[in-house]
Amino acid sequence: MSKLVVTAGHILALRLYDLAYSIDLASAERLWAAHAAGPAARARLTGASPKAISFGVPPLALGLGAVTLDLEDGPLAASATARLYDFGVVSLALRVEAGGRDVDEFARLMNDIQDAIGPGTGATHWTTLLERLRGVLGAALLRPNPAIVEEDYLLGVVHAFDAKPTARQLLEQVDFVPILSGEYRALSEAARADLLRQRFSYYEDDLVILTWDRAFVYEPRGDSDVDDVLEVANAQLLEMRYYDDLLDAELPRMYKLVESIRRPLNVFAARRYAGLARQLNALVAEVTELTEKVDNALQVTEDVYLARIYAAAVETFRVRTVYAGVERKLAIIRDTYRALYEEASSSRAELMEITVIVLIAVEVVLAVLRH
Repeated sequence: MSKLVVTAGHILALRLYDLAYSIDLASAERLWAAHAAGPAARARLTGASPKAISFGVPPLALGLGAVTLDLEDGPLAASATARLYDFGVVSLALRVEAGGRDVDEFARLMNDIQDAIGPGTGATHWTTLLERLRGVLGAALLRPNPAIVEEDYLLGVVHAFDAKPTARQLLEQVDFVPILSGEYRALSEAARADLLRQRFSYYEDDLVILTWDRAFVYEPRGDSDVDDVLEVANAQLLEMRYYDDLLDAELPRMYKLVESIRRPLNVFAARRYAGLARQLNALVAEVTELTEKVDNALQVTEDVYLARIYAAAVETFRVRTVYAGVERKLAIIRDTYRALYEEASSSRAELMEITVIVLIAVEVVLAVLRH
């Protein structure tokens, strides 16, 4: 049986960074237009009804022009774009058209692209694009950070083959192991089953297969909604990881501050307790506000198919697990805040009691001296 040939499709490589505490999207759009840096538009899902699924706050999509990837078979052109999310994340994307290749060549192209944009010299593509964005949009970034935390994802998207296979026929005819894992050696039955576990179809002729760091999407109608949903899930994972790391660093610092305040004979303990309590309360409020924004980045109501894919992506990427870790650490900080507030009140009361006792003692001594 001859191999299926991709007649319309592309490889989409994503790299996401946490740029800032938040991004003023309206200001970013104005700055981008003022620098004539490329097209800009608010993103929206193309196939789904806005009532069924929509962005909480539509991200800002920016065109970044063409990038040349150095592959083993020679240079290959890719179109670069970016999406800015209001909660501080930027998603950079490199898209390579992949029509005219059979499924084996399609898989090899995916893996060649992964090698070309991975760690080492390939990372310079992402760094160059990121610095370009920072240079133009700096004023729109509220409390920018060095973007140490990042996520990447690779999608193989097919809109048409030279035949019209059903999802069942695709699973029977195509070896998805090289596409989804980059492996060319035969996997065990258990490993193969696990690799193909998260697969979805709505119509007879569409198919989505998700893994931790790759996905295959067959969408004959040309919609990009699945791509967008997977990008949002990755953005949510990135932001939750950022706040998980932030709180990991904050907790030891908090413990040290509390211990330093608890030194004996610390007459300023009440004031310091209150000051630290205010800092912790502000941190809790800030993280809670941002995590709510992240959690509401995509609103799914009626589109059952996309809702299932989104839920599977959130599960596969372990977004809820990281979110639960953030919530546990926030709970520790909230408990510490309440304890500090109580200790501050207790210290004030003790100071008042001591002050009253000292005043009474002074009065007694003065009375004795007068007599």
